[in-house]
Amino acid sequence: MTRREAREEVFLMLFEATFQPGKKPEDIYALAAEVRDIPENDYIRKVFFGVLDERESIDERIARHSNGWKPDRLSVSAITVLRLSVYEMLHSEDVPARVSLNEAIELIKKYDDPKARAFVNGVLNAIKNEIEGEEHP
Repeated sequence: MTRREAREEVFLMLFEATFQPGKKPEDIYALAAEVRDIPENDYIRKVFFGVLDERESIDERIARHSNGWKPDRLSVSAITVLRLSVYEMLHSEDVPARVSLNEAIELIKKYDDPKARAFVNGVLNAIKNEIEGEEHP
């Protein structure tokens, strides 16, 4: 499984989790892996559970750069892609921020309205710049 395919599986699991707030993340992960025949993958496991664990702080960062748009007003696809990419930028040392950003745009192209691309790109660029500023004061 390529990293792009793994990233899309994480996106789909996170998307599904949005609509099953009472369900345990472990159950969502296990069912998705079984139904879609997803092999055990460290990246998928780490990012899926990581995004869910850090959702509040990720959403705060997204909200700071969303020009008045609160995360609950964004499409489920857009907020899911943003959360995934922000998590990668913060915690995936083997994924450069620009790669995560480009992959996020590919997911938005596939799963959301074309108008969402510019918004997601702008928010992620601002967050990327903020993270880079934190790393190199």
